Amino acid sequence: MQVNIFIPTLNAGKIWKDVLAGVAMQTYPISRLVIIDSGSTDGTLDLINEETCDLIQIDKKNFDHGGTRQMAAETFPDADIFVFLTQDAILAEPDAIRVMVESLANNPELGMVYGRQLPHKNAKVLETHARLFNYPAESKIRGLEDADRYGIRTISCSNSFAAYRKTAFFAVNGFPTGSILGEDVLIAGKMLLNGWKLAYLSHSKIYHSHDYSAIEEFKRYFDIGVFHINNHWIFENFGRAESEGFKYLKSELTYTLKHNPLLIPKCLITTGAKLVGYKLGLHYRSLPLGLSKSLSMTKAYWSRS
Repeated sequence: MQVNIFIPTLNAGKIWKDVLAGVAMQTYPISRLVIIDSGSTDGTLDLINEETCDLIQIDKKNFDHGGTRQMAAETFPDADIFVFLTQDAILAEPDAIRVMVESLANNPELGMVYGRQLPHKNAKVLETHARLFNYPAESKIRGLEDADRYGIRTISCSNSFAAYRKTAFFAVNGFPTGSILGEDVLIAGKMLLNGWKLAYLSHSKIYHSHDYSAIEEFKRYFDIGVFHINNHWIFENFGRAESEGFKYLKSELTYTLKHNPLLIPKCLITTGAKLVGYKLGLHYRSLPLGLSKSLSMTKAYWSRS
């Protein structure tokens, strides 16, 4: 099965060379490596070889989480599998792509798979817990019939490292345009509603984590609230997110108490910031546009709005 890898970039920074090295070390042959750059000025493009990859350049103001990825897939559809990475996700092992391809090849019911995210090697306690909680050691296949059991986590996935069967991808019209974020969750939900299944592959790994401040978490969860209220069909088919938040807090407090109790205040402050941000995002339509933009991590979305 032929594989195209797509990576959106904007000033990828020092980690970018490790991302490219991770792609280069894969044992499964890559048909195309497609870079979609939004105007990098930090030397990101100096590290790519245009003889061995395809480059799409767009204006920063035109970047759209779903629309940009969709455009890239439509520009280079000549593969059986589309793999999406982010510019800060380092493939951890040489067979990471091979595991994904073999899973899709061996199970025709799978429309997409996504891999396990390990914390970066210098990750702090809270960001390490986030990866351990959201990306456990057990692989799992989920379908629409699992919605009662897993709720909104049924369609958990991440385009930091995900692979899509082309036929399933285009059968549900690919990624949406205009969503503030969550294009991966939206396509996962559409696939399950159309009879496909998705798989979480714990043995296909990347290094990927973020050390967000409380303010950054507030803004990120504001955007998640906006995303959820704009896609109410997710609640209707897969349940709401609040109960998952309480499970996460309990796990985080237990982990933090064990590894660094001094971080408990930060844990509680960050959790409060997430909750307030999320609730405000759910009610963003009652807020002035300028205020919503200031509360959001995704400024370009509000300029388009």
